[in-house]
Amino acid sequence: MLSAPSGSTFRVNFVRVLVTGATGYVGRAVVRELRFHGHEPVEFRQRLSEPVELPDVDAVVHLAAVARVRESFLDPLPYWETNVGGTLNLLKALKGQRFLLASTGGVYRPSDAPVTEESVREPSSPYAGSKAAAEDLVAWAARSGQIGATTLRLFNVAGGGDTDTTRVITRAVACAAGTVPGMEVYGDGTAVRDFVHVRDVATAFVVALEACSAGTSSVYNVGATPASVRDVLAAVSDVTGRPVDVTWKPAHAGEVRFQRADVTRLRALGWEPRHSSLEEIVTDQWRASAPGPGPGPSR
Repeated sequence: MLSAPSGSTFRVNFVRVLVTGATGYVGRAVVRELRFHGHEPVEFRQRLSEPVELPDVDAVVHLAAVARVRESFLDPLPYWETNVGGTLNLLKALKGQRFLLASTGGVYRPSDAPVTEESVREPSSPYAGSKAAAEDLVAWAARSGQIGATTLRLFNVAGGGDTDTTRVITRAVACAAGTVPGMEVYGDGTAVRDFVHVRDVATAFVVALEACSAGTSSVYNVGATPASVRDVLAAVSDVTGRPVDVTWKPAHAGEVRFQRADVTRLRALGWEPRHSSLEEIVTDQWRASAPGPGPGPSR
């Protein structure tokens, strides 16, 4: 038995794993976790828009995607071209391998209750729609016996030195650090999202890899800590000792008010979110990205 850095324990068969998006935010964490468990991650270096020549690997972790929700409304076609077309090109190259797809909690219909993997899908953005379509491609390929498939629906990944300041925790920490001028919050700040540390996400991929087998298709939610935007702002101020300069804006029409993941199914595999308290996520992001001593934002 091997013990993961997060504290979970699970059996591992060592395999060569092709990782798309290996140099990205989640990809770097997944590569580290795979290596920790003795796997051999192989960085994918081809263009997903072209026919794929797959190297000799046992599994694929597909993380590469275009993933900015609000931008997808302005220019949706690249999201379908990359997120659906790229997935299709990878699937065409597979012959019996295990395939793990990174999807999003945004595929679900908004609900006041935690969503399970059986909850109704109703994508609320072109980005989420492209991910739902990719999920269907993967599931049908598995049903044909071509691959073993696992879809991980990631909720709001945070911490670990994220650099994407369109994400709420990353933006708020950057505001406190004085590296961005401020942040806009749409609505009254009471909207709730489910946050999960990138290290716990990486562990989820390793756990799911072990559980995946040819001819099967599984879906797992990956979330941990529900918190409102106001909770995030308070946590950032508490951790950093600095204010967050917020401009309040009217809520977007159709804004999802509550989003929380039921992760019972993933926990049954032995996964536990060990690093995903709001305080630890914010503290880790601050330590990874804060500048040296300085005045910070203007008060």
